[in-house]
Amino acid sequence: MGNAIEIEHLTKSYGKNRGVIDVSLKVKEGDIFGFIGPNGAGKSTTIRSMLGFLKFNEGSIKILGMDSVKDHEEILRNVGYMPSEAWFYDSMKVSDVIRYAADVRGLDCSEEAAKICEKMKVATDKRIKELSLGNRKKVSIVCAMQHKPKLFIFDEPTGGLDPLMQKHFFELINEYVDKGATCLLSTHVLSEVNKYCRSAAIMREGRLTVLDSPKIDDDTFLKFYEDE
Repeated sequence: MGNAIEIEHLTKSYGKNRGVIDVSLKVKEGDIFGFIGPNGAGKSTTIRSMLGFLKFNEGSIKILGMDSVKDHEEILRNVGYMPSEAWFYDSMKVSDVIRYAADVRGLDCSEEAAKICEKMKVATDKRIKELSLGNRKKVSIVCAMQHKPKLFIFDEPTGGLDPLMQKHFFELINEYVDKGATCLLSTHVLSEVNKYCRSAAIMREGRLTVLDSPKIDDDTFLKFYEDE
């Protein structure tokens, strides 16, 4: 089994502001990988570099065997990405947003979208401006999952979801992973990592520590948050 993600010595700086420093990471195909750390630790910067949304200073990144810079468009076709804050046109209906996300890819995802919407209790007839944060998150989940990608990248996906919807979300992840997908889960919710992830790493102050086990005790976890 190969690697879905290979990052070698990634460095991204924002002038005087901290970015990420010499990050190396491998995520095996079929893994549910917990990418943990406090806000501002460098998780989103790493993810955006992986997807070609940021130009990094040093290092190399391969996603699904493809170069993150040269093969940017092909990578995006095979990845389901959910950013931490999803922005939609407020006046659009949920059903139109979901269909538009599929149309951009040139795909008919209606059957899979309907399955996910039923599982996540998505109100497709409402307009975006009528939705709470949690319900907007659910729309974003559908948009990221409906094309059945080889790799899922979720950035803080469960904020605003009630416990039942969190459970249903992870059931969906397990279902896709069992069929051959890989998942990178960026979060600072320790219980999610301990319960669902098979491997994990912690970002702190722009640097990465790969953990021997995804099962992390509270003291070890909190140690990485000290002095942030």
